[in-house]
Formats: sequence, C-alpha cells, structure tokens
Amino acid sequence: MSPEIAVLEIQGQYRVHTECYRSQVAEQTVILVNGSLATTASFAQAVRNLHPQFNVVLYDPPYAGRSRPHNRHERLIGKQDEAQVLLELIGHFHADHVLSFSWGGACTLMALAHRPRTIQTAVISSFSPVINAAMHDYLERGSAYLASVDRPRIGQLINDTIGQHLPALFKRFNHRHVSSLDDHEYEQMHFHIQQMREHDLQIALHNARHIEIPVLFINGTRDDYATVSDARQFTRHVRNSRFSVIQEAGHFLEMEHKAASDETRRVLLEFLLPTQRDYRSRAAVRDTAFNAGHVLAL
Repeated sequence: MSPEIAVLEIQGQYRVHTECYRSQVAEQTVILVNGSLATTASFAQAVRNLHPQFNVVLYDPPYAGRSRPHNRHERLIGKQDEAQVLLELIGHFHADHVLSFSWGGACTLMALAHRPRTIQTAVISSFSPVINAAMHDYLERGSAYLASVDRPRIGQLINDTIGQHLPALFKRFNHRHVSSLDDHEYEQMHFHIQQMREHDLQIALHNARHIEIPVLFINGTRDDYATVSDARQFTRHVRNSRFSVIQEAGHFLEMEHKAASDETRRVLLEFLLPTQRDYRSRAAVRDTAFNAGHVLAL
C-alpha cells in the first residue's frame, strides 16, 4: 500500500509534504493531524485502521519531517498558522473528516471553528481541555529540555510519561526519532508549549463554540495526561460532543496493544461510516482537486 506523495505550496509561503492513500472502494477522505514532535510515520497504524474504507491523507507541518527540507524556517509557526495550513489542505483534498492526535487537537479545533464546508465530522484523540498536574509537569520538564536542546532527556521524558505504555520496540524508535531532531524543531516545540500554556489552548476552546458538526473525543483509561474525565469537559466548549473510551490504553491508544488497536478501529468506523455523503455528485470536483496545480515535487 503505497501513497501518492506530493509537496504542496500553502498560502504562498509554506511547502508541505503530503501522503494520500487512495482506495478504489472509498467514497470519502479522512485527513490526519499529528501531535507534537510527530511525523506522518506516527500514523502507520491509524492508516491501517481507516484504509481502504477511506482515502487517508497525512502531512507533515512545515517545520517537521519531510516538509522541513522544503522550508526556510525564517520564523516560528503558531497553532493558528497550523490551523490555516490544515484548512487549505482540507480544501485541496476535499476532505470529509478530520482526525487529530494529542496536541494536534488544538489547531484542529481552531480550523473547525471556520466551518470548512466539506468536513462532516471530526475525531479528536488523546486531547483534553485541561492541563492537569501530570501534563503540567510534563510540559515544564519538556520546556526546560527543549530550551537547552538536551536530546537524550527529551527522548527519555516522552517514553517515561505519555509513552509509558508503549511496547519496548516502539519506545526505542520513539527515542531515536525524538532525540535526533533538528535544533529548529526543538525551538518550534518549545514555542508551541509556551503559546499553548499562555493563550492558544484558551483561544482554541473559545472558538470551539462555533463548531456545529459532530465531534468525537477518544481517550484511554490509562492516560494520565489527557484523562477521560478531563476530556468530558469538552461538553462545555463543543455543542455536539461525543465520547469514547478505550479500555486499558494510555496516550498512544492503538499503538500500545492489539486490543486497543481493534477497539479504536471499531470506534472510528462506527462513528465515521454512517455519515457518508453522496460521492458521485462531487467525483469530478475531487478528481480535479487531486491533480490541481499546487504540486511542487513528487
């Protein structure tokens, strides 16, 4: 299963690496939004859970992964900038659904507040409207390690906290990836932490009142950083909130063990599939969009 790979020009200033897993049987498209320090590679299991029932689109933000070499990094990018990137990608791919992971939920909520016309539903996983004591400690230590570019401690921190329930092999891959990033990526993540703690989370929650589509929040019972009880407070911000709980799963849900993966897949398909639209009326438009002149490199 190989994706169609393209680098798209966004807003005349960013170049974004995208991967589109097309399906011969799918009528709708899901776009996935990464959490902090993650890349498209982090969504391997999510793609397996959603394809071939859906076309699945992944992307790296301008400062990370395979997008990073295509950008000049002259300034740091805020969550509201990322929301605008997401909105343009939604329009380009005519996405029907959006699924975010962890802190990717902030820019996703910001984007959804603009009510993109093609989006029917959204899924926000491993995210909470509350920075609880465990998350506060994680962000405090992470901020210090990122500021000093202490690579080994950054990698170990993630494995000891939000990644504590990952299998050993995943922890090794995780540590290798996180501890070998470019200095600019650490600077970008440090900036995100500061912005989220100061105002971006509140902006995202304030704007979420404009979201009208159904939004499903998924959290694991073993996640101490975005807890089930904290996530349920989204009812105060998103009027059409729905909630699912993955038993015996931590922050990384489907990546932690097979039962969690199977249950996450069941929950996703049960929520997303009943909302299918009439695809035929938009088939020609979608085919045009996939071949639009935004592509810079293949």
